Amino acid sequence: MEYSIITPAYNEEDKIIVSLTQMVSFMRSFSDSFEVIIINDGSKDSTEEKVRAYSKENPEVKLLTIPHKGKGVAVSTGIMAAEGKYIYMADADLSAPMSELKKLSVWVQDQDYDIVIASREGIGAKRIGEPLYRHIMGRVFNIFIQVLILPGISDTQCGFKLFKNKVAKDVFGKLEIYNTEGKELEEAYLGAWDVEVLYLARKMGYTIKQVPVTWTYVKTTRLKPLKDSAKMALDVLKIRLNDLKGKYKTAQKPKK
Repeated sequence: MEYSIITPAYNEEDKIIVSLTQMVSFMRSFSDSFEVIIINDGSKDSTEEKVRAYSKENPEVKLLTIPHKGKGVAVSTGIMAAEGKYIYMADADLSAPMSELKKLSVWVQDQDYDIVIASREGIGAKRIGEPLYRHIMGRVFNIFIQVLILPGISDTQCGFKLFKNKVAKDVFGKLEIYNTEGKELEEAYLGAWDVEVLYLARKMGYTIKQVPVTWTYVKTTRLKPLKDSAKMALDVLKIRLNDLKGKYKTAQKPKK
């Protein structure tokens, strides 16, 4: 199988079928073999039922249902189940259209990068409709991340990332904070899982490419700006502390 599309979903009944239709339609024209894995993160609405019904007519679509543990755990679960040579993580709102996968794939297939991440920063990137306060908060958080652990990566939080399969499984298999054993949650939580993944990947010697994309703001009630930003900042500190404590010492790139 060439591609696995990984999409975490928590209470996405209002958009999941539209997004699935876009994913499947694009991938059928882009790749000869693919799967779309929806990880139902303990949704309380009809997300699971809608995906299950859609998958009956579209065999490329697969559904995994887990207890609600947040986006990071959902992504980890999907990554570990993916069978494709390349694994693409895409948010359910498709704020970056599926066509952007073409840009990212070039750098993995032709330039042999291990991980290619969509970026809303840099020459050629476009942000459409984003409220000013969200943009400012995002930039402040990124400065914090760059100063503390990930210098040079200007947008860790854009929810569209492409991995080589073996690289993804190697990195995600060593997560300490956002692994598949996370605690069950009462509320939605996006988290800073991207930061732990990219920090580990860089520490392990994997190559990371940032590619500017067009991204459209989609209003959401899942993000609580102040509360979630504080929790995510604490998680970034935990990542740094975990490294200082030696918890990531086993994270070394396997020899080819």
